[in-house]
Amino acid sequence: MDKTTSGLQENVAGLLCYALFWVSGLILYLVETENRFIRFHAVQSIIVFGFLNIAAIVFGWIPWFDLVILPLIGLLVVILWIVLMVRAYQGTMYKLPVAGDLAEKWSAGKSE
Repeated sequence: MDKTTSGLQENVAGLLCYALFWVSGLILYLVETENRFIRFHAVQSIIVFGFLNIAAIVFGWIPWFDLVILPLIGLLVVILWIVLMVRAYQGTMYKLPVAGDLAEKWSAGKSE
């Protein structure tokens, strides 16, 4: 288990990056300055759930889209939320397409 600034076990902190969607990702990104695993999951959480949050807001303003698209976004959020929390807790750097590549690039900390 690698060193963490937050004092939490690496896999628990990884799970917590997704617990409150992009908000907990942002908090742990700001708190954790050393651990690449936690920073990766924090950045991926910010990207994925931030994008889905913005998409839900935009589609919520478009008539009829809110009846079709918002439930689909909600379902996608729940599925991603569970999968990403489980994978992080297992200690896996599970990369989603596009968001995972960006998270890997942007999560570089002082330890590199």
